[in-house]
Amino acid sequence: MSGNFMKAAAFADFGGPEVLSVMSRPMPEAGPGQVRVRIKAAGMQPFDTAVRAGWTPPGLTDPLPRIPGNEFAGVIDQVGPGVVDQGSPGVVGQGEPGVRLDVGAEVLGFSLLNSYAEYIVVPATDVTLKPPEIPWEVAGALTAAVQTADIAIGQLNPVAGETLLVHAAAGAVGSVAVQLAVRRGATVIGTAREENHAYLRDLGAVPVAYGDGLASRVRALAPGGVDAALDGAGGAALDVSLELVPDRGRILTMVDHGKADELGIMVTKGVRTAERLARYAALVAKGELKFLIRRTYRLEEAADAHREIETRHGRGKLALLI
Repeated sequence: MSGNFMKAAAFADFGGPEVLSVMSRPMPEAGPGQVRVRIKAAGMQPFDTAVRAGWTPPGLTDPLPRIPGNEFAGVIDQVGPGVVDQGSPGVVGQGEPGVRLDVGAEVLGFSLLNSYAEYIVVPATDVTLKPPEIPWEVAGALTAAVQTADIAIGQLNPVAGETLLVHAAAGAVGSVAVQLAVRRGATVIGTAREENHAYLRDLGAVPVAYGDGLASRVRALAPGGVDAALDGAGGAALDVSLELVPDRGRILTMVDHGKADELGIMVTKGVRTAERLARYAALVAKGELKFLIRRTYRLEEAADAHREIETRHGRGKLALLI
């Protein structure tokens, strides 16, 4: 798209996946403390489908049309005033305090919306350098999963000798959470469909099938009991967690937020940071953290990607190539 416009997958009305289409949108310009990134890839997740369907994130006042997507990777092509002087906390977190963000730097980062587009403008504090070993599609889809999993596992605090139950363990957040808990020395039981059991074993989890009798199957795998649970599925999965975990203060739901206070369980509480993203990007680059992209879509196929997300099945993450 030439001139002062860019292409984006956006929606002018709330609704199903069909409301998403490629539109011409004004090209954003970097202001003080900001960078503009030419996006190469963007992650896709249930947060995006909820925004498209009509949910408004707290504090959002942007009018329609809206561009979904809150994670991305690409190349900086414009730097606002003050950025060179401040550097990037994310870069410092990678152990490279002498590196400054500048035009041509390859980065990954996060935003509230606007990642399904050719360009995005964000604060320089919300990006970090992309390790060259990480493919674009992985970099673009990394942020939400690793940051959410890190926050959740930090709150649940599983330790060596404990057993953690992870629901929807083959999904993007679940698969990272499994690996983080295993690194802490915990035993992880992960719920998933049978076709994803080999994948979970490869991540270090003990897989168990969804469905009727789940609580009994988990008890058989954990004769010493379940110490904590991370719920990425909601509904019946949360009910099983309540049945199996004695201390409700060690149950965290990422789905049934409205029930948390009533039940006395947790939801994730924390903010995304470039420093945290940099740490996990480095682990992925070294091969110490596995992160699966199960399928990529083109900008013109964003609606199809949303349809796949809303099936609520599949291992790993989807990415949009732009």
